[in-house]
Amino acid sequence: MAITVIVERHARPGRRDEPRGVPERLTAAQGPGQDGFPGSTRYGGLDDPDVLAEIADGEPAGAREARMRQAAATGAYAPLPELLAAPSGVTVISQLP
Repeated sequence: MAITVIVERHARPGRRDEPRGVPERLTAAQGPGQDGFPGSTRYGGLDDPDVLAEIADGEPAGAREARMRQAAATGAYAPLPELLAAPSGVTVISQLP
C-alpha cells in the first residue's frame, strides 16, 4: 500500500536553516534511489518562517518502516531535538478507496 507522509517541524526561532539541513543530508545519503523511496518535497511556512514541512508521496509502508529504522540506527536524526522548538509532527496517510 502506498502512503503519504507529512512531517511538520518547528525550528527554534531564527534557526530554520539548521534543522532543514538534517533531512536534506539524510535524503542525500539514504533517500532517492533506495527501494520504494520516491523522494520528498520540502516547504516553508508563509506565516511563520520557523515552520518546515516535508511531504513524501507514494512510498510503500514497509519501505518507510525499514528506512526509518536504518536512519535511527545511524543516529541521523539525533541533532534535531536541540534544533527544534517542539517534537516533529508526523502524519501517515493513504488514499481512500
